[in-house]
Amino acid sequence: MTSSDLRPLTFPPRVRLALAASGLLILALALPLFRLVRYVANHDLHSYVLLVPFISGYLLWTRRKELPRVFVPAHGAAVTMAILGYAALGWAYLVSKPTQDGDSFHTYIAFAFVSLWIGIGFATMGRRWMAAAAFPVAFLYFMVPLPDSLVDTLETASKLASTEVASFFFQVAGVPNVRDGTFFKLPGIVIQVAQECSGIRSSLILIITSLIASHMFLRTTWRRVVLVAFVIPLGIIRNGFRILVIGWLCVNVGPQMIDHAIHHRGGPIFFALSLIPLFLLLWWLLGHFGWAR
Repeated sequence: MTSSDLRPLTFPPRVRLALAASGLLILALALPLFRLVRYVANHDLHSYVLLVPFISGYLLWTRRKELPRVFVPAHGAAVTMAILGYAALGWAYLVSKPTQDGDSFHTYIAFAFVSLWIGIGFATMGRRWMAAAAFPVAFLYFMVPLPDSLVDTLETASKLASTEVASFFFQVAGVPNVRDGTFFKLPGIVIQVAQECSGIRSSLILIITSLIASHMFLRTTWRRVVLVAFVIPLGIIRNGFRILVIGWLCVNVGPQMIDHAIHHRGGPIFFALSLIPLFLLLWWLLGHFGWAR
């Protein structure tokens, strides 16, 4: 090993400026960011947020050789992102209020942080660099936790759609039932498709997975759109199938199956099953079946 192999890692001036500005931004928002980390770490839906910066960083690292080496600041884009960031920051403190359990405060803080960081990118790295890194940079917006009001709306929509699919599956499987809204009266038990059965967390992770896979493996827009759009019906079908399995077990094994682990802790199993058709579709879109060339 020669002395040249031990020389320290150096960065171009623009990169050093971007790193310094990013560090100052993190220091300036250290307290609300700490609250954000604590909030998402203890939240069943938003725990994935902690992985987003690492995924984005990995995606940037894989494309490092394709990124431009010439940095021309894009002041207009930087100012626009700064305005968005400071507006969200002001709204968080003046309207939402920094309370320990306030979900909207964390939403605005995360949005402000990501927007201001992107503004730093435009100001230091330039438009060409940001365009080349568009997906990893935009992916950072998944750091923004969904507000409870939106989560409730999505859960209700998913619950109702899953109920329809479950009703169809019960008919196809020959499971006797009488439906009343989101209730199914089965032999020996009545089950309800509750808000917790929406599977919104699994569906959101499926969307994130499909976005990453489409970015890394697919090269045409229509293929990427097909893969991501497929996730929505896939999540609903997965939920409906899970309700069918639980209902079938309650009828054929016993009503005590409603309290079985497959109901309360079976989510990862059904999520893993839903990955099979997703990866089969990806395989087809890659042209390995010979139909999507």
